[in-house]
Amino acid sequence: MVKFSKRHLAKTITWRIIGTLDTILLSWFISNDFNIGIQIGVFELITKMILYYIHERVWFKSTIKDSNKRHIFKTFSWRGVGTLDTIVLGWVITGNPVIGLKIGVAEVITKMLLYFGHEKLWYQVNYGLEQRSKK
Repeated sequence: MVKFSKRHLAKTITWRIIGTLDTILLSWFISNDFNIGIQIGVFELITKMILYYIHERVWFKSTIKDSNKRHIFKTFSWRGVGTLDTIVLGWVITGNPVIGLKIGVAEVITKMLLYFGHEKLWYQVNYGLEQRSKK
């Protein structure tokens, strides 16, 4: 049975708020349609929370302890999963694979920067940890 982690849930929620706002704005800007931005953002709210929680659980078991190396690897692995999800959702919702691809490519830049900052902040927070392991 999988142990439920309040830390991973809290990280999932805070990241999803940041990520959803970014997705809505980028989707709106690229599609020129506010409703498209909202639709993609709402669907991503569901898919990304599930995918992010799984990503956190996998990384929690990682043996990479160096914080900078860990944050960089996590940033790239999450961005790969997240970008693929965005491209597929953008394509399905708009019916246009080019729009899905444009949104996904734009997110690679914005989301990696935002995610790296999110990870660095959460690394400083002890919420949900019994004890902090040293680097």
